[in-house]
Amino acid sequence: MSEPRLYRVIFLNQGQHYELYARYVYQSDMWGFVEIEELVFGERSQLLVDPAEEKLKNEFDGVRRSYIPAHAIVRIDEVSKVGEARITDGKGENVTPFPAGMPRPTKKPE
Repeated sequence: MSEPRLYRVIFLNQGQHYELYARYVYQSDMWGFVEIEELVFGERSQLLVDPAEEKLKNEFDGVRRSYIPAHAIVRIDEVSKVGEARITDGKGENVTPFPAGMPRPTKKPE
């Protein structure tokens, strides 16, 4: 039996970079969104607690599926093991989000 796939998803949210690990990533039926399911957090020792990962665990506690706007996705990688889920400040980075908003179609003159 093959090992289940694991994905690292990096996306922008309110000026911060979120890095999460999930078992399933796919295009949503909701236009313009990517769905991530079964978030995976690293199992750390109870003696050493990473506050950033704990913040993410609390933020996504009880979430079965998350819908992320496609223009907020920075990168999706298939990885072999779970790394550290984290939130980093997006200021000073060379990553520019894709322009939000879709142009409105103009009505043809009759």
